[in-house]
Amino acid sequence: MNPNSKRREDYHHRSSLNLHRNHAFAAPAAALKGNAFLRIVGIVAVLCVSCGLAWAAHMYFSLHSAIDGQDGNTATSARIANKQPISVLILGVDQGIEGRHDKGNSDTLILATANPDKNKATMTSIPRDTLVNILGDPGDKYNMFRINSAYGVGGSSASMKTVSALVNVPINYYIEVNMKALKNLVDAVGGVDVNVPFKFSYDWCDFHKGKQHLNGRHAVAYVRMRHDDPRGDYGRQMRQRQVITAVVHKAMSVNTLTNYRKLVKIFTKYVKTNLTFNDMLALAMNYRGCMDNLESGYIQGHDAWINGSSIQVAPTAILQKTSDQLRTNLGLETETLDNDETRLNKLNEERNSIKWKDPNAFTNYQIYSSVVSNDTNNDDPADDSNSNSSNNNIFGN
Repeated sequence: MNPNSKRREDYHHRSSLNLHRNHAFAAPAAALKGNAFLRIVGIVAVLCVSCGLAWAAHMYFSLHSAIDGQDGNTATSARIANKQPISVLILGVDQGIEGRHDKGNSDTLILATANPDKNKATMTSIPRDTLVNILGDPGDKYNMFRINSAYGVGGSSASMKTVSALVNVPINYYIEVNMKALKNLVDAVGGVDVNVPFKFSYDWCDFHKGKQHLNGRHAVAYVRMRHDDPRGDYGRQMRQRQVITAVVHKAMSVNTLTNYRKLVKIFTKYVKTNLTFNDMLALAMNYRGCMDNLESGYIQGHDAWINGSSIQVAPTAILQKTSDQLRTNLGLETETLDNDETRLNKLNEERNSIKWKDPNAFTNYQIYSSVVSNDTNNDDPADDSNSNSSNNNIFGN
């Protein structure tokens, strides 16, 4: 045999063995298809995560811009960053509702406090007709009238000063919501469900007792009606809390997150606050435990008629109790109230025999020209010749 032929046969034999051995390392066709499928799934998963992160980032920065763009401030407040007790005045204003184009009044006033060390929060509703000395005018002139008019005098700043003086607590922040925001917010989340306490009609909207789905227009009518409610303004405050709670729950649900652009637009246009986005983020992270121990209430006033106007006069005992509760949750020592409202109450108790347990509306409660001084011997009623003319103008309408 030719030696060269022998060598060729040996080479082909060895090559054939090598090829057979390499089959052990080669992936079968099915495995190749499986790996391709897994690669496709992995790529899709990465794309989904990337899109989700991009969407979340866009929403984050949109909200950040919407909130911080109001005054340019972006930093976290030192008080919130240090997890100190805080107070927030929530104002619902009625500008633009029912054809109004002026500044309007505050339709809702709620003073909230939160103490992260105690994990406790309070929410105190203040009836819009509560009699107070309105602060915020240039020079802070003595001006007794309904507390909701403070916003018309000097916006959120005047409202904060007035409420702070009424209950003797510092107010750190405010959130001002135009009533138009409520209508748009309810519509943006697809409406809300509430449990209507009784049948009534208001502003061309009908409500039946029991569970009812409300759109934006119906929600505004639902929270604004007062005169047909057996509890008056106190009943309306309860309905306001119903709708606000329902909106918050819907806004945080998965089904409505896709509408965040609408919510951001509404927030930018209708909500004003001195809280920054970072403040709100820190509150959500560090103060959320306070909501597990929420104490809610309101300042119960006594009905009074003063120069033909219906007013709620807050008894000194209730103002003192409210002040003590709020100051305690803010980590402050309690103090005996001594303000225009308590001094006016004392004058009426001494001079007009006002009895707070009398169930009838006061008809002899008088606004005196000045109660700033502790020496009230020379004070005159508002309808005397020495009265403050601004009081006559207000209560004479």
